[in-house]
Amino acid sequence: MRVYVPLTLPGLAEAYRTGEVGAGPLVAYAVTPALREWYVSEDTEELEYAALGRAAQASLRLLAAHPDAPRRRVVVAVDVPDGQASADPGRGIDPASPGEVGVAGAVPLAKVASVHVDSADAEADVAAAAGAVPAADGGDEDARFLVDGAEDHELLWYATQEIPNLVALGN
Repeated sequence: MRVYVPLTLPGLAEAYRTGEVGAGPLVAYAVTPALREWYVSEDTEELEYAALGRAAQASLRLLAAHPDAPRRRVVVAVDVPDGQASADPGRGIDPASPGEVGVAGAVPLAKVASVHVDSADAEADVAAAAGAVPAADGGDEDARFLVDGAEDHELLWYATQEIPNLVALGN
């Protein structure tokens, strides 16, 4: 199963240093029945893109919580065994978060399929969005507009061989 794990550049650097994308359990995003219902599509590529987008939103929240991290959203696409990822709203996963899954156990960096990161020209909008997250969560419509503005930027695709170069961006 392909899952999308939200990170920050320092989080990616830690994964590179330790050889694993967190020890688990991790929150990630995947094509789940709830995501299919929310996105209303049967096209697998569109659904995967929607799951990636949900992970990008979660990465923005990580940036809001870590003001010293470079203002670029990071999402790692990882292939995990089907039983390692589960969507179980009864055990704490927010039913308002379609596509959210829990990933049990360690996720080796070797299982990463690709990395998705904002370009440098997205930094100003991502910084504004990260700063606006608390107000947007409080119902401020102007802040919500700023948060949604980050979604105007497509994440760039990187092969796993490029992870060392991406880690250098965070230093």
